[in-house]
Amino acid sequence: MKRASVVGILLLAVPLLCLLVFFLHPLATVLLRSVTDAQGAFTVTNYLRLFDDPGLPRAAWHSLVIGLATTLCTVSLGLCLAMALHRSRLPGKALIHGALLLPMLAPSLVLALGLVCLLGRNGLVHRLTGLPTDIYGFWGLLLANTLYGLPQAVIIVSAALARTPARHYDAAASMGATPWRQFIDVTIPRVRFALLAAAFLVFTETLTDFGSAVVIGGSYRVLAVEIYGEVVGQQDFAMGATLGVVLLAPALLSVWLARLAKRRQDTGDASPGRTLVPASHPWRDVALGGVALATLLPMVGVVATVAYVSVVKLWPYDRTLTLANYTGGMPDGYGPVATSIGMATIAACAGVVLVFALSAGLRHAPSFIAKPVQFIASLPSAVPGLVLGLGYVLTFNHGPLSGWLYGSVAIVAACSLYHYHAQAFLTMQTGMRQVPQSLDDAVATSGGTAFRVLRDAVWPFAAPAAISAFFYLFMRAMVTLSGVIFLVTPELGLASVTVMRLDENGFLAQAAAYAMCVVLAGALALGAMRLLLHVLKDRRHVA
Repeated sequence: MKRASVVGILLLAVPLLCLLVFFLHPLATVLLRSVTDAQGAFTVTNYLRLFDDPGLPRAAWHSLVIGLATTLCTVSLGLCLAMALHRSRLPGKALIHGALLLPMLAPSLVLALGLVCLLGRNGLVHRLTGLPTDIYGFWGLLLANTLYGLPQAVIIVSAALARTPARHYDAAASMGATPWRQFIDVTIPRVRFALLAAAFLVFTETLTDFGSAVVIGGSYRVLAVEIYGEVVGQQDFAMGATLGVVLLAPALLSVWLARLAKRRQDTGDASPGRTLVPASHPWRDVALGGVALATLLPMVGVVATVAYVSVVKLWPYDRTLTLANYTGGMPDGYGPVATSIGMATIAACAGVVLVFALSAGLRHAPSFIAKPVQFIASLPSAVPGLVLGLGYVLTFNHGPLSGWLYGSVAIVAACSLYHYHAQAFLTMQTGMRQVPQSLDDAVATSGGTAFRVLRDAVWPFAAPAAISAFFYLFMRAMVTLSGVIFLVTPELGLASVTVMRLDENGFLAQAAAYAMCVVLAGALALGAMRLLLHVLKDRRHVA
């Protein structure tokens, strides 16, 4: 067997083995636990028990309602903001981009925490005005989920708008179409599948989100909170696994429908030509500017409230400004933040190596191998973090790997990596498509080894995707909560989990301080990513 063939097999085999051990095996364990009793015998009793507690069907209904409501609000606002960025002459578009970054730098529960501090029963608005405020429940959860999902919806719709050639609008204008008719007849058809993709993404994330629900949901309980209560509160792993499967089913359906929409999506012309320069239209700009202001001000205000609460002495009773929460007021010091950074770094490093190897191995793999491998590598996007985390508990708390993994940073890093594996893999796949086949063949025919082909032909083109995948995994691992909530121990604290624990115990100022540390770490990572990509781009231009 040729050495190149051996290298190709290894490039595929090692990442696939890791996917089998750290993703498919835990997922299968959850499915199996939901249909077996304590003795391991097959049973459907766990599913019949779902109807014994009236709270569980109610939680399922709540999850569905909040998912649909959040999707409608988020996609509608996302379209307006994307139009403001690409189809208006609004000044200050950089401010819109900056505001949209804020929810991506923090766990979902940070936005919920900010809403509680701002509009809760003892929130800032009540303290300053005396008005009765109560953000807990459906409306608070809707607002928190909408703010958290909005940036992703804007990104998806913006990409579709950017691919729409200007000549389509020129043709419509030449036929006398008004700006409104151009929006209806040109813009909407070009972005319809992007809107569907954004809707399915937001629905899935809302359905499976745990952070916002546990902080601001109050009596409006959803399935994610019920799973947490069954496992942590009652130690009923069978019911937790059963609820996990119930939560998994609509998430899988939503992702499958999203893939169908993406397959049919009009990706734009191969040569879109001139970029559209929006015509002057004051009323349009005023309307879009008003929507942007009304949407983004709460987003900035919520994060600013968390920052403010982090520097008060005792929220909400003593609002004296102090840095004590950062200089010694944190119950566990900076330990949870350091652990989160270390865990996120491990997840990002291992993830980039594995997805690079997998993507490189797939470049020359036959179709009958490549298609199933791509499906498996993309499947984690359909699995809720709570379900995967529960699978890790059921799989690795016992057995041959438990001595190595139980209670370690490695198991948390692995769970974080495979929770967000799909997007990192798709990013790397996009980078691999930039590698010219002729360059690959030139290095190989000149006597280069398989390693040199990867180093000299593949890596220079895939490096930007690798950098993006690294920082994506790092930032998502820093803010993850649902995937790791079952894996932390008293000796292994993470910043996001610490925020939740402190909020539950009423230490809001300290929780806000930890939250701002996570935001700062994410902002620094984002800045480092952009700097590295800029340097890499400059070097390629020089070369």
